[in-house]
Amino acid sequence: MNTSYSALDEFRTCPLKYKYSQIDRIRTPKSKEQFFGTLVHNTLKLVHTPGILSPTPEQALDFFSKNWNAEVFADEFEERAAFAQGVGMIQDYYKKNDPAKINIVDLESRFQIEVGAEDDKHIVSGIIDRIDKIEDGYEIIDYKTTRKLPSQEKVDNDLQLSIYLAAFLKRYPKEIENLGKLKVSLYYLKHGVKLSSQRTLEQVKQSEELMIDLIKQIQGSKFEPTLSGLCDWCGYQNICPMWKHKFKKEEQEDIDSAKIIEEYIALKDEIKSKSDRIGELQEKLGEYMDREKVDQVFSDLGRVLRTIRKTYKYDKDQLRLILEPLDKWEAVLKVDGIALKNILGVLPAGARREAEKAKVVDKESKSFVVKKG
Repeated sequence: MNTSYSALDEFRTCPLKYKYSQIDRIRTPKSKEQFFGTLVHNTLKLVHTPGILSPTPEQALDFFSKNWNAEVFADEFEERAAFAQGVGMIQDYYKKNDPAKINIVDLESRFQIEVGAEDDKHIVSGIIDRIDKIEDGYEIIDYKTTRKLPSQEKVDNDLQLSIYLAAFLKRYPKEIENLGKLKVSLYYLKHGVKLSSQRTLEQVKQSEELMIDLIKQIQGSKFEPTLSGLCDWCGYQNICPMWKHKFKKEEQEDIDSAKIIEEYIALKDEIKSKSDRIGELQEKLGEYMDREKVDQVFSDLGRVLRTIRKTYKYDKDQLRLILEPLDKWEAVLKVDGIALKNILGVLPAGARREAEKAKVVDKESKSFVVKKG
């Protein structure tokens, strides 16, 4: 399989979105977030492109302004706010960085690395925003224009940075002896903060195992949709079964169902004590969802999401076979307890996958969640 980090990350976010994008090749218009991120990246590429003189802040802002497209934004207020934010990012970047003093090795460096066994090779490709020469080592940098600043722990375990480091070591194999002097960094431009980390050789190998595991998941996937906060920015809502009801044409049958949905939302919001009526509406909603084969329905008041809660238990005999050779069985005081969760978190990747296979559904329950607006 030929894939990329962005495709693997897309699968982790939502398998169905991966299918639409990577398998069905359904193209969607570039979102305003994508446009904004691409323009900021291109501006910083200009800033660091080798030349006799580095571009001044005024030249960088002029490039940003000339390539701005106001039409991708919903209204003038949103467009002005986004433009001001982009200008602020570039100005702050110049305050904290002197392009003339940065020793650039490469910009937007394309790579391809092979993962997997000899008889089952896969290619993972991507683009590294920037590689710098620092003191007696190197630094791999990826720019981020997202609003949220992650924890240091998340950066220390970031798969993207591990893949980039693996690609760097393929390009410069002798640097594997200098691993302790190689940095991987995420530069969060909105916050003006660069979060850096390092990797051990074992972590690089584990990232390869994770890539292989994700590829195997893709190969065996049924591509079920995954609801998350990122759905609001997804370009496939109009064809996604989880959002089907939102885009369905109004038919007579749906007029009655819409009344049920709206009454259910209103009761949940205003009269929580009327649990009996809510239960009746839930039953009707469940029947309607089953008939329409959807788990989310919409009305002008909002949407109702049906969730399925599963609890798991582990096959004790299988777990014992996995944990005893690792001297971990005696530490498990109670299967499914806190001790087991702590141990599973530090197991080697292979043992952790085997333990997951020993997990079976114990109970399953359904609930309804109202999302206003």
